[in-house]
Amino acid sequence: MESFQAMLHMGGYGGYVWPAYGVGAAVLALVLVLSLSAARKAEAELEVLQQARRARRGKDSETEE
Repeated sequence: MESFQAMLHMGGYGGYVWPAYGVGAAVLALVLVLSLSAARKAEAELEVLQQARRARRGKDSETEE
């Protein structure tokens, strides 16, 4: 238990180190969430564009006949 407390205390700098780790972890989590959100949005937009392209190709092939 003493070594755990020593790790938390970090030679008197624990009050600075642990919040810095917390902020770093929060920033990384935020970046992950925003990246996944942007990827989902881009995939949805791509699907809409692909459907529009398929519909346009279908109309083009009907007019050729």
